[in-house]
Amino acid sequence: MRVAISSCLLGAPVRYDGGAKPNAAVLGLAEKVDVVRVCPETAAGLPVPRPPAEQRDGRVWLRDGTDVTEDFARGAEKCFGPVIRSGAPLAILKAKSPSCGHRVIYDGTYTGSLIAGDGVFARRLEKEGVCVVTEEIVESCKPSVEHPVAIVLGSGLGHLGSLVKPVRRIDYHDIEGFPTDARPVLGHSFEATIGTIDGVPVVVYPGRIHLYQGYSAAEVTAIVRHAHHLGCRDIIFACATGSVPGNAHKGLGILTDQINLTGHNPLAEWDGLHDVDTPFIDMSEAYSPFLRTIARGVADDQGISVEEGVLAGTLGPCFETPAEVAALRAIGVSYVGMSTVNEVIMANALGMNVLGLTLAANESGAADTTHESVLSEATHYADDFERLVCGVLHLL
Repeated sequence: MRVAISSCLLGAPVRYDGGAKPNAAVLGLAEKVDVVRVCPETAAGLPVPRPPAEQRDGRVWLRDGTDVTEDFARGAEKCFGPVIRSGAPLAILKAKSPSCGHRVIYDGTYTGSLIAGDGVFARRLEKEGVCVVTEEIVESCKPSVEHPVAIVLGSGLGHLGSLVKPVRRIDYHDIEGFPTDARPVLGHSFEATIGTIDGVPVVVYPGRIHLYQGYSAAEVTAIVRHAHHLGCRDIIFACATGSVPGNAHKGLGILTDQINLTGHNPLAEWDGLHDVDTPFIDMSEAYSPFLRTIARGVADDQGISVEEGVLAGTLGPCFETPAEVAALRAIGVSYVGMSTVNEVIMANALGMNVLGLTLAANESGAADTTHESVLSEATHYADDFERLVCGVLHLL
């Protein structure tokens, strides 16, 4: 996988003050990928050191009043070409800078105040479809003993749990908010494992309960809150789905977005709603673009066939009618399943980084689909699924 990275984050002394901003999380990732080093300011020929620059009124100014807008644009173009030619789908750029900042930049007062906005180079890359993040996202997603990766497994995917080197096991019935009378459906189990996979700290939940079993959305999402309580900042949701003909095929998929058609929302049913800052959760990036791009890069590098698409979550437990499939196709749905969407809402409310993976084990609306046939189909993709998850964990 190729990744464009700001040179200063890799330790190069190219910042305005002649220094660098090496970042341990970025350096760790850089050791595992092919790096395309970028620094638009030095590419433009700006001297090092120089006065600091910030954006104001759509222009870029040095602190001494020099307008360097054209210089920054020229540097961005010089770095843009090598990134695009390399095929790098991901760029990790220095936060807050007028060139590389993403979503937040300094406001032009040179006081350290911030405003919403993107740097000149970051905007150029995003316009071309490159996923742009800052070192802060990479740091947030880096696993540790204090911040293991949570992995929630769906029907037929529980074998991944056997890869865990266990430290401790937790019965789901000991998890706060999880219904004490719950029993797993076929293909699920209710014992979480804390341990490591290839040295990466994880908490694996090899099953879930569903709304169609009569449980509330708050109960369905109890394991998400448990993972957050254990310190997990990243959570990987894996689910079995049906592929919507014309929009996706059977096989593995990376979830890009979702439509909640269950008629439920865990935030409206959860007694602990006061524990989050606000119930009005931003779902514009429900599935982390950074984690999605990492997953796509792993799949491409390892030759794993993976599609991408939108998940529609339905109440279940029946499969879809042909008319329902036609409606889902018309609104852009690629995958349809009976779980995950409420869990993703809860994870976003708790500030977690979400990766959604699916195994489309059947064609939605096809005759003779059964739960048993879904479980059987899952076995054909188990190896690729495990390689994909392990590859993502390795890069994180």
